[in-house]
Amino acid sequence: MKHYIIVKFKEGTDYCALADPVRSIFEETLSIPGIHGVDIRLSNSERANRYDMMIIMDMDKEALAAYDVSEPHLRWKSLYGNVVEKKAIFDCDD
Repeated sequence: MKHYIIVKFKEGTDYCALADPVRSIFEETLSIPGIHGVDIRLSNSERANRYDMMIIMDMDKEALAAYDVSEPHLRWKSLYGNVVEKKAIFDCDD
C-alpha cells in the first residue's frame, strides 16, 4: 500500500531546509519489515492554501502498526510536531 503524510508547516517554517533531515528520519523506517520505499516531495507552489511536503511510503499494510510505534516515527513527531500546522494522512492500495 501507499501511506501518504501530507504536511502544512506553520508560517515562517523553512520547509525546504527540513527536507533532508526529514528524509533521513524516514529512510530509517526502511529497516522495518514490510516497508519498501520512502519518498519526500516538496510543493512547487507558494499559495497559502497549499500543503508544503508530502511523505510517501510504500509498505505492506501489516507494517503500518510497526511503523506507528517505531523510533523514527516517534522522533519525527517529537522533532517536527511543533512546526506542523496541520497534516493529512491517506492510505491506499498501489
